Amino acid sequence: MSLAASTLSRTQWAELEAMLRNESDVAYRRRVRTIFSYLELAPGQTVLDCGTGMGFYVRAIAELYPSCRVYGLDYEERVLRYGQQHLRGRQVLLVRGDVHHLALAGESVDRVVMSEVLEHLADDRAALAEVWRVLKPGGILALTVPYKHYPYWYDPINRLAEDLFQRPIRRGPFAGIWANHERLYDQEGLLEVVRGAGFAVERCDLLTHYCFPGTQTIVYTLGKTLVERNLLPEFVSRSADRFRGRENRGSRLNPVNWMLALFHWIDRFNEDPKPFADNVGQDGRDEAVGKPSTKRTFVNLAVKARKV
Repeated sequence: MSLAASTLSRTQWAELEAMLRNESDVAYRRRVRTIFSYLELAPGQTVLDCGTGMGFYVRAIAELYPSCRVYGLDYEERVLRYGQQHLRGRQVLLVRGDVHHLALAGESVDRVVMSEVLEHLADDRAALAEVWRVLKPGGILALTVPYKHYPYWYDPINRLAEDLFQRPIRRGPFAGIWANHERLYDQEGLLEVVRGAGFAVERCDLLTHYCFPGTQTIVYTLGKTLVERNLLPEFVSRSADRFRGRENRGSRLNPVNWMLALFHWIDRFNEDPKPFADNVGQDGRDEAVGKPSTKRTFVNLAVKARKV
């Protein structure tokens, strides 16, 4: 995602890249860039991150736009406690809650982030209707979900399970892209749900075709466990922890940096994809433009939608 596609200044974009320096999941890295290119953030806005998890988005927004009022919502107390450790001194409020029943007044929020959340929800339509309620007219929803047709090399374990047994692995250390998910999405299904909640869709992009084989297992089954349990030496952790990107000085003596360099080099082949895009037509209806990518598998779908 290019700087030209974002409202971030060149300095802010450089800061975001520094935060992402340790990111070994190139799909996550690309999702973050895309979300920020969609949001059209401005100082003083109110931003809600639904399903904030450990709080990367709220932390980044608070640092790049200190005057914004930033809220992070999640249902799991464990991840909120972990996230709070990274937010000391920042104007961010993390709260436990249910996206289906937001404790916010109608038309009180300027921007909503929902990254890798909708697929966890039993009633995705009701959740989006609630998000529509709290957004101000003209407010933007930036959304990503896992794509139904994901690359074999991203999560080979689940792709093999689907091919052989006609069902994915949803629980346990090898759940991968299907971990605790109700569904994955294709383009038509996601756009139907978003539009059904009353949103006008401005973009729908396919993200991340190329990646290092087994990225999902390497990053989340192995790497995440080691980082969260503090099982890595400190000099390695500085290059492996998602929240410590600025501390990574790029030492060539650190083997994690070798891995990051390889992963990021492969990610370069994902630049300038041909997206499936939606734009609002002159008559106010959203209409499809552009052509689908010639590639058939991607890790994510991303949508920029507006309350009109």
